[in-house]
Amino acid sequence: MAIVVQKYGGSSVADLAKLSRVADWVVASKRAGDSVVVVVSAMGKTTDELLGLAQRAAQGAGGEQAPARRELDMLLSVGERISMALLSIAVQARGEAAVSLTGSQSGIITNDRHFDARIIEVRPHRIEDELHHGKIVIVAGYQGMSYKREITTLGRGGSDTTAVALAAALSAERCEIYSDVDGVYSADPRRVPDARHLPELDFTTMQEMAECGAKVLHARAVEWAKTQKIAIYARKTDDYALHGTGPQTRVHERAAERARAIVVDRNVALLRCPHRQTQALLAACSAAELTLRDSVFQDDSFRATLPLSVVPGADATLSALKARVNGLEVTCGVGTVSSVGVGVGGDAARVVEFLEALSVPPLLLLASPLRISALLPEAALARAEQALHARL
Repeated sequence: MAIVVQKYGGSSVADLAKLSRVADWVVASKRAGDSVVVVVSAMGKTTDELLGLAQRAAQGAGGEQAPARRELDMLLSVGERISMALLSIAVQARGEAAVSLTGSQSGIITNDRHFDARIIEVRPHRIEDELHHGKIVIVAGYQGMSYKREITTLGRGGSDTTAVALAAALSAERCEIYSDVDGVYSADPRRVPDARHLPELDFTTMQEMAECGAKVLHARAVEWAKTQKIAIYARKTDDYALHGTGPQTRVHERAAERARAIVVDRNVALLRCPHRQTQALLAACSAAELTLRDSVFQDDSFRATLPLSVVPGADATLSALKARVNGLEVTCGVGTVSSVGVGVGGDAARVVEFLEALSVPPLLLLASPLRISALLPEAALARAEQALHARL
């Protein structure tokens, strides 16, 4: 029997009614003749709600302090466990054998970094045993266990990584990612009405889009898929009844079309320090487990962008960073708009000219063969996103 890995996002299991519909589809996949492994995210906004509780608890004694990352992992991993257990119960109620497994029970081994750990190995022996006994295996996404036997989480969107890593380890026939959108678009269709659906994407372009802030697939999931040559099918959950004939995006090694897209990340901070404080800033970021996205030396200063979506207690973290690095300036209320695709690097001059014509000259501009990223004030992002999509 072919093994199929299906991942359902938080919006797909947001309440019991939606979770029940997913249970119907999972059972249908099993009865169609496949061995099925399901990866689930936390229900709806559960992760955000738990993160909010943690941040309030960290302020309980007064002052400004970010929650400890280890304790966040212990807390946030609960969300996916709720989803996996409820879905397993729902599947069993429909007459199919099922078992729910945590990330650690599934053999997902990570490094010892908390809140955005990386998978270093997958040992799926327990999953293989359960599949051999005819069970549907339901795995809690977003989590694993470090080689120090600590519970870890994989960062925002980490359930995608769980699914792809398991698909690779199990030599699955395919990996299906179900969410509230029917694949990848040339821009966010909620903000750019003329964004077009991309039926195919190559791994490299998709990974770059994800690194720049696209939310459909997680960057590390695409990295895993690229390394292991696992094709990903991104589909809308409600289109399951179409049996794969509805709109989707297939992400694979050699896409027929060289796609381009505009990607916006609204949750970014700009860090700037004197040249002589560069090493101090980098050391402070390393100690705080912060990953800088782009960096450049300019006007005798070091500048870098910091994505805040993977920073717990961002305000407290940035305040602590300023206290450690003399002369550090932190600018919030900014974001990046990126043009992504093979060969877009040659458009840098056009992008700058066009942005200046819109009266939104970039605070920072970085270009590579695969992307051009402009750092802009948050108020200018929507206008720049729509205009650049129309132009490029």
